[in-house]
Amino acid sequence: MCRYRRINVAPLVLLLAITSCREAPNPSREQSKAAGQAEPVSAKTAFWEMYKSAHSWAADRAPLAVVSKQVAGVKNQAGKAGMWTATFASPQRHEARIYTYSVISAAPDIYKGVTQSHPIRWGGPTQDALPFETGQFSVDSDKAYETAAAQAASWAKKHPDKEVSLTLGNAARFSAPVWYVLWGEPKSGYSVLVNATTGAIVKQR
Repeated sequence: MCRYRRINVAPLVLLLAITSCREAPNPSREQSKAAGQAEPVSAKTAFWEMYKSAHSWAADRAPLAVVSKQVAGVKNQAGKAGMWTATFASPQRHEARIYTYSVISAAPDIYKGVTQSHPIRWGGPTQDALPFETGQFSVDSDKAYETAAAQAASWAKKHPDKEVSLTLGNAARFSAPVWYVLWGEPKSGYSVLVNATTGAIVKQR
């Protein structure tokens, strides 16, 4: 069961209010074969499909977060992923909803295309989790990864087994939404923040 909770996505640099904890299952032989024909996509490709779908729920939907996910049988690479989630908030409804876009179906509960969670109560913006305008989302995930990878090259070379995750979010401390590109785990990995409007590096660790 997937539970919604307040989490600290990046303890020192970025808080997001809500996200998805959906895990990718082990693929069957048939799913692996189908997945072999599927390619990972950039965040924008997935985001606009989810954004359009969210319109039927709330015309005033505003994005809070976009997060790369793993789906069995599709390898995430170069800032592209086989599955993405986007969290939207509705100020009028005081609710938030998580949408998922996957390039394949994978049992038991991942479906190709766009799916949605049930609405949950949203208490409004906080200093660490602010909605952002779609116009501020200019830099796609593959470009953010390219910028971050150049900074992380030395570390990544020493840790070639570390997976990369990308999270887009906004907080009061930033002038625009930022991409949080993370190799490994927050406490022991390497992270780079990339401005999602300008593409400039905000911070690295």
